Amino acid sequence: MSATFSPKVSGLKLKRKSRLLEVSFDDGNTYTLSCELLRVYSPSAEVHGHGNPVLVTHKKNVNIAAITPVGNYAVKIVFDDGHDTGLYSWKVLHDLATNQVDLWQNYLARLRAAKASREPMIEMAVKYHN
Repeated sequence: MSATFSPKVSGLKLKRKSRLLEVSFDDGNTYTLSCELLRVYSPSAEVHGHGNPVLVTHKKNVNIAAITPVGNYAVKIVFDDGHDTGLYSWKVLHDLATNQVDLWQNYLARLRAAKASREPMIEMAVKYHN
């Protein structure tokens, strides 16, 4: 039995305007991941719900505020909605990149089943009449 090979990240390029993260691996492959996909599939305990994944909604316009290296194996991604507890190891990023079509379809199906939305929440101004 051979150990499972997982490529290492060799480059990250945030395209803030289009809300995309370009991830290059040392095997020569480069993938583009949406900030929304990265956010809704965050490897944090908050999202994974300690084994019971939480459906993250209203993140269509989420963006990345900061990316911080963690050793030689991961990055911490801080999102502009305040979420900052996910450590994205090279393996997690590779799995998200290579499975993103299926993951995205699964996410959309979960949203439909829950009658939930990707659209951002709109702040409502409340008016009181005397």
